[in-house]
Amino acid sequence: MFASFGSMILASAAIFLSFAYAAAMLAYLLGWRALPEWRLPKHFIPRKRISVIIPCRNEAKHIGACTGSIIDGSYPPDLLEVIVVDDFSEDETVAAAGERVRVLRLDEILPEEARQTANKKQAISTGISQAQGDIIVTTDADCIAPPDWLLTIAARFEKERGVGEADPVSPILLAAPVVFHREHNLLQRFQSLDFLGMMGITGAGIKMGFQRMANGANLAFDKSLFDAVDGYSGNVQFASGDDMFLVQKIARYRPGSIFFLKNRAAAVRTEARPDWRTFWQQRLRWGTKNAALTEWPVRLVLLLVFLFCWSILINGLLAIAGLVAGDIFFLKILALQLAVKAASDYLFLREMCRFFERRDLLRWFAPCFLMHTAYIAVIGLASLFFRRYEWKGRRVQ
Repeated sequence: MFASFGSMILASAAIFLSFAYAAAMLAYLLGWRALPEWRLPKHFIPRKRISVIIPCRNEAKHIGACTGSIIDGSYPPDLLEVIVVDDFSEDETVAAAGERVRVLRLDEILPEEARQTANKKQAISTGISQAQGDIIVTTDADCIAPPDWLLTIAARFEKERGVGEADPVSPILLAAPVVFHREHNLLQRFQSLDFLGMMGITGAGIKMGFQRMANGANLAFDKSLFDAVDGYSGNVQFASGDDMFLVQKIARYRPGSIFFLKNRAAAVRTEARPDWRTFWQQRLRWGTKNAALTEWPVRLVLLLVFLFCWSILINGLLAIAGLVAGDIFFLKILALQLAVKAASDYLFLREMCRFFERRDLLRWFAPCFLMHTAYIAVIGLASLFFRRYEWKGRRVQ
């Protein structure tokens, strides 16, 4: 009787999590479709000065291509400022940044007592404090910007802020897409699919107004808005989260000021982690901040997905044990869960692959689907207990 009762409890929880997951993915799909695609107006003439902040550490191999793609873009040079902030690099990053950019070195700016705790947030804050632009745009040193990237961002800013009107609206923050490219193995293709899904969830969540997320590799905001919320104060102790903490902080300060730029031509491109070690370190770094996020809907969705994936793994083990004993009860539950997750994920990712013109990735959906289930469960659990990791040659706790 006890075993039967316990089985029913586990089965009920599994079914509830399955349909809750399906409902969440359907909501994201509908939210993404309801989000209008932004198109760059013809003959648009920008008026605002933009400062692009690029924090970097040990990026000599990438920084030149990054800055070159920005400077060679279509944004008027007289309205553009590119600031590279070197975070104590141990390679030739500063020399590789190029002569057409402004380079700030934290080892020359920060006082001695602040150098031991320097991180990406401090690098960005330093760049913003010396920026001359009205609009701040952040990206990463390993990203490549499309030609009309800044032009598209500026046009969206002028639409939302009412430039030229008698009563312009309040300052805003604009989250924009980041996608992977140049994949060479299954792990990188998995990351590409996973990131396309994250872009869809980000846009849909902002559109529906119940969760605000962003990626610091493609983020734009009014400098006055950053100053008004006192930047990263209150969460500077976290090495990760310069994007998530800021967007949620601004959302609390000025509701309705967060927007998503749904435009594939405005997506910056970067390369996925090439091996399991660097992938593990990256995702562990991302995961350690999740419990400190301020918006409960974000934490609730993260918890739902985490519990659902663990439920699948547990029911998989129970299904194997049941087959040995001649019982297929948990095998049926497992089949239901896998079917719900596979259908929900495929429909959503098909939409994202179509929009970003990456239908080729869908050929890898089956193995990536299985990898995603295990990845969420393992990384989610590890981020709760492993508080130390290595990133760009720096050990972080």
